[in-house]
Amino acid sequence: MKKNILKKFIGIALITAISVSFVGCGGNKKASEETLNKIKDNGKVIVGLSADYAPYEFHAVIDGKDEVVGFDIDLAREVAKDMGVDLEIKEMEFDPLIGALKAGQIDMIISGMNPDEERKKQIDFSDIYYEAKHGVLIKSEDKGKYTKVEDLNGKKIGAQLGSTQEKIAQEKVKDADLQLLANVNNLVLELKTGKVNALITEEPVANMVIKTNPELVLSSIKFEDEGGGNAIGIRKNSPKLLEQLNKTIKRLKDSGELDKFIVNANDLAAKNQSNS
Repeated sequence: MKKNILKKFIGIALITAISVSFVGCGGNKKASEETLNKIKDNGKVIVGLSADYAPYEFHAVIDGKDEVVGFDIDLAREVAKDMGVDLEIKEMEFDPLIGALKAGQIDMIISGMNPDEERKKQIDFSDIYYEAKHGVLIKSEDKGKYTKVEDLNGKKIGAQLGSTQEKIAQEKVKDADLQLLANVNNLVLELKTGKVNALITEEPVANMVIKTNPELVLSSIKFEDEGGGNAIGIRKNSPKLLEQLNKTIKRLKDSGELDKFIVNANDLAAKNQSNS
């Protein structure tokens, strides 16, 4: 009698364990699909970015209206189109973007972000959509002064707060007196007024700055992009969304549209700066 009761108890325990296991699997699958489904249910995707980084994202007056435009905006539109939803841009400073993503305030980050190891611990990234190069912006009169990384040692170096360039300055420049600001335009002003000796930034951004600031030039100093380029940031454990984004990136790369986006963004940024 006791043996039968024991068998029955063990049987019930096994059934319960198996049931919990199935529920757990179902729960994980639901969680993995939740982000993409939520975006589609809402009918819009909310993209966070810092619109002070021409030609990636910047403000321009289009038909008399101030708009956020650029390479990343064109990419964001294609992402939304492939999902069949509307695009909403949420502008903020660069440094809080990851926190906003983790808090669910935005659905993804498209803001010239490099998927370095520190960021990968917090969020997931799509495939690389653009391979960035980092350079050093200096005054033209200092071109012969800063020709190698060692020349920057102990100098006042500007970089955007929370950016890959901040990390480069910390790791590559010895005893750097880092001047960190949230807005790249303010950093350019710091360089022009002599408050910093050099500004580390991505080369496309530096080239845009030089077009309207002929007193500035790119030095011969280059930095390898250890993050591999720019990618779209999303919350952890969202494989369905990740798959969707990578399909869009592949389509745009294969068709050559991504190359056109960067060319068009450079042209638009140049026109915008000449009109301002």
